[in-house]
Amino acid sequence: MTGKRSIFEEVGTDAPKPQDRAATTGIIDRGRNGARGAIRLWIMMLFTLVVVMIAVGGLTRLTDSGLSITEWQPVSGAMPPLNLADWQAEFAKYQASPEYQLQNQGMSLSSFQFIYWWEWGHRQLGRVIGLVWAVGFFGFLAARKIPVGWTGRLLLLGALGGAQGAIGWWMVSSGLTGDQTDVASYRLATHLGLAFVILGFIAWYVFALGREDRVLMQARRSRESRLAGWGTALAVLAFVQILIGALVAGIDAGRNYTDWPLMAGAFLPPTPFEIEPIWRNFFENDGLVQFVHRMVGYGLFLLGLVVWTRARKSPNSDTRFRFNAVLGMLVLQMLLGIGTVLYGAPWHIAILHQLGAVLLWVLILRARFAAQYPIAQSLRGTR
Repeated sequence: MTGKRSIFEEVGTDAPKPQDRAATTGIIDRGRNGARGAIRLWIMMLFTLVVVMIAVGGLTRLTDSGLSITEWQPVSGAMPPLNLADWQAEFAKYQASPEYQLQNQGMSLSSFQFIYWWEWGHRQLGRVIGLVWAVGFFGFLAARKIPVGWTGRLLLLGALGGAQGAIGWWMVSSGLTGDQTDVASYRLATHLGLAFVILGFIAWYVFALGREDRVLMQARRSRESRLAGWGTALAVLAFVQILIGALVAGIDAGRNYTDWPLMAGAFLPPTPFEIEPIWRNFFENDGLVQFVHRMVGYGLFLLGLVVWTRARKSPNSDTRFRFNAVLGMLVLQMLLGIGTVLYGAPWHIAILHQLGAVLLWVLILRARFAAQYPIAQSLRGTR
């Protein structure tokens, strides 16, 4: 039986202190969080490196440097030529390639060194990305700081990165035999497509690690499933457009038919189906490939408008804002695409167009994430 209490005794003096009360919350996250903040910073570094890798890859393509190194040496290839004899040996290997014999006969050693450094830098950056991933992953794994459920996801990034290196060589090797002076366009599309897949996974992980598991679970109860579905459709079509853009780059289709909105004065380019069998035209006919890229671009813009009108009905102001950003980037990307065509795809405009695709891709995923996991807001934030 408890004793009598004074009428002047403050009520709740034995209530738990704020710090004790805070310790009892977050049961779902207890023991699960690991080093979420540090891991998020690490994969944000990977994200930045992958974006730079995409830009350098684009410039390597635009400078016709991709076939300058004719061997794949993942370890020993990290060391560039160090003296004149080494440079002459590398140049001799390049001189035996179809690109030199059919396109670059008489190239000087200094000109070869220029394209060699671009390709070497591209490959070296891939090695840096692999090293940053390995140091981070195995470091957090050894320290047991990876949150529950995240080991497989982070391991997936490394596996995809390794596959990307192998696909990169598969792409380059297609331009080193026969009468090829460029890499196969469909292999280039595969290489670029996987880069965007990796970028998409990293971006999604950054979004997810920005909030605790219990917060995400609560947010999922308020998800806007239909809007998230529209976001998925937009992401899929954007990815298809990125692949077609790689086909355009692979056959230099962006440097032909430099009028808009018509092509050589007509809606359809001349001789769109001149290659046999007919299906090859969709991969190798510069006029038809550019035409398809234009049409899918128009379709992507129209779908973006539809999704934006759906997003305007969202009760969440943050979600609406993110879809507004998607529409704004869609407009900018279309203008960059038109400028790329009108000016014959000069490298500085073409690379802006490629980086625009990166930004658009991430903004679409960011908007879809907001529809899937809305950020809690006060009633003032609703319309």
